Amino acid sequence: MNSRATVASSTTLLVIAKEPVPGRVKTRLTPPYTPQEAAALAEAALTDTLHTMLRVPARRRILVLDGTPGPWLPTGFEVEPQASGGLDERLAAAFELCDAGPALLVGMDTPHLTPDLLIGVGRDGHDAWFGPATDGGFWALGFADPSRAGALVRGVPMSTDRTGAVQRHRLVEAGLTIGDLPLLRDVDTAADAASVVACCPPGSHFAAALASLAETAR
Repeated sequence: MNSRATVASSTTLLVIAKEPVPGRVKTRLTPPYTPQEAAALAEAALTDTLHTMLRVPARRRILVLDGTPGPWLPTGFEVEPQASGGLDERLAAAFELCDAGPALLVGMDTPHLTPDLLIGVGRDGHDAWFGPATDGGFWALGFADPSRAGALVRGVPMSTDRTGAVQRHRLVEAGLTIGDLPLLRDVDTAADAASVVACCPPGSHFAAALASLAETAR
């Protein structure tokens, strides 16, 4: 095995997600979509994310889930429940599931994520990785030493238009070198969905689900 593969395989990949249950996920898609349709889009986005992460070299892959796994979960993932508390507490607790080696966490809101966007994560020499979102949040966060995550994530105000700026500033203040990942748009609203679908790769479950809903509405 070459050194590049060895280093890449030391990474732990975390996906933090909610079970796609109508009325509990993607509520900002309603309207124009019904709760059932919003849940279908959430399931498709989560499915795409999980299959993308299967294509990224890793030693461990962990789904940190609020809810119960369903048929959308492919093999290859450990499943752990989300901790209680605010999102900052839940993110910090997710990193505590990791052992030695780098760790990267992503959400379920970027079905247009592709493996090539994560090239270098875990093996490019940075102390942290940060993926900003267009709404002011972030879609990815990683640490070469995940034991440092708790102190740097807890207390960050979540779900605001300055969440990403505050989180990245925390990393800079701690003296960490940061690998900046591309700016991506989260799917929160119908406008987001319409914009993101154009960037989805071939075979995207999200694109197929959105097209099916459009066809049904005709």
